[in-house]
Amino acid sequence: MSHDDVGPRAVKRSVVFLTAGALAVPALAACSADEEVSKPVAAQDIAPAARTLLADGGTLRWAVDAVPGTLNTFQADSGAATTRVAGAVLPSMFRLDTNGRPEIDQDYLESAKVESTEPKQVVVYRLNKRAVWNDGRKIGADDFAAQWRALSGRDSAYWTARNAGYDRIEKVERGANSHEVKVTFGKPYADWRSLFSPLYPKDVTGSPNSFNDGARTGLKVTSGPFSVKNVDAKAGTITLARNPRWWGRPAKLSEIVLVAVPRDQRAAALAGGKIDMAEIDPEEAGRITFAAGNQGSTSLRGPSGTATADAASASAPAEPSGSAAEPSAAEPSSAGPGGESGASSGERQTLRGFALHKSLEPAYTQLALNGSRGPLSDERVRRAVARALDRKELAGLVLKPLGLPVVPVGSHLALSGQDAYADNSGALGDQDTAQAQTLLSEAGWVPGGPIKEEKKKTAGSEEKKSSEPAQKKSSEPSEKKSSGPEEKKTAGADATKAAGSDGKNAGGDDKGPRNEPGDPAQEHDQSGMPGAYAPKGTAAPAGTTGAVVAKDGKPLQLRFVLPSGAGSATLRTVGDRIARMLEKVGIRTEITKVPDDSYFKDHVAAGDYDLALYSWPASAYPATDARPIYAKPVPAADGSLSIEQNYTRIGTDQVDQLFAQAIASLDGKEERDLVRKADARIWAAAGSIPLYQRPQLTVTRSDLANAGSFGFQTPVYENMGFLKKGARPPASPSASPSS
Repeated sequence: MSHDDVGPRAVKRSVVFLTAGALAVPALAACSADEEVSKPVAAQDIAPAARTLLADGGTLRWAVDAVPGTLNTFQADSGAATTRVAGAVLPSMFRLDTNGRPEIDQDYLESAKVESTEPKQVVVYRLNKRAVWNDGRKIGADDFAAQWRALSGRDSAYWTARNAGYDRIEKVERGANSHEVKVTFGKPYADWRSLFSPLYPKDVTGSPNSFNDGARTGLKVTSGPFSVKNVDAKAGTITLARNPRWWGRPAKLSEIVLVAVPRDQRAAALAGGKIDMAEIDPEEAGRITFAAGNQGSTSLRGPSGTATADAASASAPAEPSGSAAEPSAAEPSSAGPGGESGASSGERQTLRGFALHKSLEPAYTQLALNGSRGPLSDERVRRAVARALDRKELAGLVLKPLGLPVVPVGSHLALSGQDAYADNSGALGDQDTAQAQTLLSEAGWVPGGPIKEEKKKTAGSEEKKSSEPAQKKSSEPSEKKSSGPEEKKTAGADATKAAGSDGKNAGGDDKGPRNEPGDPAQEHDQSGMPGAYAPKGTAAPAGTTGAVVAKDGKPLQLRFVLPSGAGSATLRTVGDRIARMLEKVGIRTEITKVPDDSYFKDHVAAGDYDLALYSWPASAYPATDARPIYAKPVPAADGSLSIEQNYTRIGTDQVDQLFAQAIASLDGKEERDLVRKADARIWAAAGSIPLYQRPQLTVTRSDLANAGSFGFQTPVYENMGFLKKGARPPASPSASPSS
């Protein structure tokens, strides 16, 4: 997923928590005032170079997933490319620095600050006097006011996807002069810096018709280093040209062409000379690394500029990529078979002119637990699941093969480097098998008891599955075999025996339900890596696999839904390892694989799962953007449950109150502390378990500078360019170029 996919305002976010509150919640206080400020786990990697080293002109062909249906970022069908275009052609009052923190964009603003808080909050923006739209009109209060009216939610004729923050504004007016904009809030709003970024001209936001349709296929009026030259949906391109009216540092590139290229075709497009820059999956990284390695160049260059993994490790079957789906998309695939790196001699010759840049995306992958049904409606069972997981081991599956730091994410609401970040995982606790089993016992789930009518129920469920072809395809191999001895062993053997029973069953057949035949993850797990199982037939040491726990004659079995597509292999690798960890505490999983295009809509969003893996973007404004993700579900007028984007369906009144207090606080430290307290409560509820920050792998031409894996930072489009002939490319990242 691109940097733009996970920008702070790129997607609508929301979730909720429903906790019984029966268990004590330790360590809920925010971090101490004298704590060290966190830093990003991995630095950005963008091949920095001074502008004086860059040639004037040239066209950058940059891969995107698709040409979007609109160039209006505030509409529901906007996409990653919409955000990328907006960043290059529209004003933003604030942009994100390398730590993911907002800072004034001085090309548009001289200053912006809260001038008063009583009787109402008033923010005054002092605009750069040179800031104009490309038609010559000065940027002013009329543009701010038109955007506020369009996004306030007061006029349903505007087709908007979100109005957070704008709905708290009372009025927008001219300040002391034409370069000042005065915004008065009806309710205090802590995240006021999130507003008017991007800022559209009043030509777009001034009426419902222009807002709804005026920016779908083009943007005539813009104000950035680039302007929109052409949108060709049929050819799959968006062309941005240098803006002659731009008053800031001139863009080095003449044009940027965004080219729609599916991820699985990007290595070929790079080798074919069709694109110059693309985010790729680890399997493609292995292919490119192999080609570059044969030419004696450094591969898998990380922030230090040194090689961190060779082609073999980059394309080994066990190597997952680090992304789960945004709640609407599947994550990039893990590396496939080693043959994927077998580039042709022609490709090797071409690909040696490219460099691979590595960092971490501003997004994290989590395990979601559906608390609206079944055993996971009991907070003790959810906490037991969480205590069974070794999050560092899971992060290592994804990040270690890529040479990226193996650091589990410690917050639901921010990532390391951001103001609100604090590791609050202690509110739930680290991996502890004994504690997990104790929690299960307290909830009535105990090992070794008989399972009533297990054989009959299994057969019945299989008959039902046989009448539903799509579901049958989603099932694991042993689930498809409805009557063999292997099914009997998997479903009931460990439930009726003590933990020290026949090791062959525990160590061999129990793996069946969680691996497809020939699954690379299965082959890898048998190789002896930490947390792996021995080959089939090897006796497991006593206690390594817990007896299946049962309650009222029923085994504790959770339905783990995962996407089945080739681009989702990482999720399946991580999901398989999670299933093994749960097995050790006596929890069985039924892994169901479903098509990628229905994974989120028909299963996660619909609540048709017990366990699922997907990602959320980090935000510089968590009090605004994360609130709907963790807000408590409430009954809707039609009798259904309104969950916003809370797909775990777990929420508490305390979390809601903390978010409400944070969003209304104009004291930055108080807001941060309230967000951290909310995060600790979210951890304690165990509705979702953050696992790892997703890797960001970007391939660029080796002579392209100031572009690559941006990490948190908003790209500086005017500084991207190709090195002059004879100029040496930088060996490692450094501060942003100044001239």
